[in-house]
Amino acid sequence: MTHPVDLRRCRALGLTGTAFLAAGGETAGALPVRELLTPASPGAALGLVVVYFGVVLLIAAWALLGRLIHGSAPPSPRALPLVLALWATPLLLAPPLFSRDVYSYLAQGAMVDAHIDVYSYGPSHLGGPLAEEVAPVWQHTAAPYGPVFLATASALSALTSGELPAGLMGMRLVALLGVALMAAALPRLARHCGADPAAALWLGALNPLVLLHLVAGAHNDALMLGLLGVGLVAALGRRPALGAVLVTLAALVKAPALLGLAAIVLLQIRAGRTPARAVLTTAGAAAGTTVAATAAAGTGYGWIGALDTPVSAHNWALTSLLGRATGALLERLGSDLAPLAVPVWHTAGLALTAVALLVIWVRLRPRPVYALGLSLAAVAAFGPAIRPWYALWGLFLIAAAAPSASVRHRVAAVTGVLALSVMPSGGPADPGQLVLAVSGGVLAVVVLWQAHQAAQAPALGRAA
Repeated sequence: MTHPVDLRRCRALGLTGTAFLAAGGETAGALPVRELLTPASPGAALGLVVVYFGVVLLIAAWALLGRLIHGSAPPSPRALPLVLALWATPLLLAPPLFSRDVYSYLAQGAMVDAHIDVYSYGPSHLGGPLAEEVAPVWQHTAAPYGPVFLATASALSALTSGELPAGLMGMRLVALLGVALMAAALPRLARHCGADPAAALWLGALNPLVLLHLVAGAHNDALMLGLLGVGLVAALGRRPALGAVLVTLAALVKAPALLGLAAIVLLQIRAGRTPARAVLTTAGAAAGTTVAATAAAGTGYGWIGALDTPVSAHNWALTSLLGRATGALLERLGSDLAPLAVPVWHTAGLALTAVALLVIWVRLRPRPVYALGLSLAAVAAFGPAIRPWYALWGLFLIAAAAPSASVRHRVAAVTGVLALSVMPSGGPADPGQLVLAVSGGVLAVVVLWQAHQAAQAPALGRAA
């Protein structure tokens, strides 16, 4: 007899997982420089084990919740945002986890507040305590973010007077606002696409990547996706101009959301507008929003030229990996073409992305939300830079618009792998850290198995 899964167990297990995450992050997270421990120290080692113990518990809770949602007595979609809030609660006061990008956000906000051109200078130009917190690889690089996000970061800098703890909390609250908008948009998008709202919330909002990277990591992708989601909802509600404004605001946080304007156009055409009118309406709203937001932020249009900022020498995007491998091979062969390998592969990746987008939009024109999700997934997969949280760009909309459960299951499997792919400090892992991380995960599996066996024993006894 199989022990039934219920919502209480899912809530408790996920909460336990994020509580361990927060506790381990106190010594192994992306801490301020003055609080950093050496990776070999006992505190950092124990924290790493605890973090990965928590990650595996969270993944298990999410998988069990998915089983419940796809079962005979699924929970109401209204119950799931409460589960998300419960799981996120321990992370609110935790240090940043899995990335140091939030420190870059704060430094860039302080630069805008100090009238320093963030599109020409890196955080090192700011100097001071905030700049010292930025990862070395980004110290001298310009900001790739649009004026909406930089204006938000600047306002936060002024509000917190550059104080680090207050700034970190402020950035996390901004990310939480984005996650809340995502959770609000998903059920409406799912109903429009003929999908189960509860399943969409499970995959698109309660996803471990959302909790690990958008909440714990406080990434601005949360705000981009939240604005994109509510913009699409507005367009589906026959308010295309408002939808175009919101999607443009999302793109002025991070550029990939710009593809959402294509979905806005198609939704208008499907509602009966002529293609010319749909394009003009969308383009006019987008242009007006861009000009107004840029003027209000006072940052200018330099972000367009700074979009290659995320490309670093050790980036693990597919085209970067192939470029480095090709370059190493050419060096061994003594070829002078080795330095061109990475740029050529990056160009090939961009060309492949363009072809993929064309095919997607031509074939899936009647399903613009799904087409947009696949397009954002292609941009993340074949672009010159990738991070685990970039997977959420496409996943968010695929969760609402995927045509079958099998697609969602495959996407969920990828999520489970990506959730385990980054160290809590945000830095590269050495062999010793990998052993500790695996040990934490294995310990969680053992505990889960023992708990499962203990739960099965009474049920088997009653059956006998």
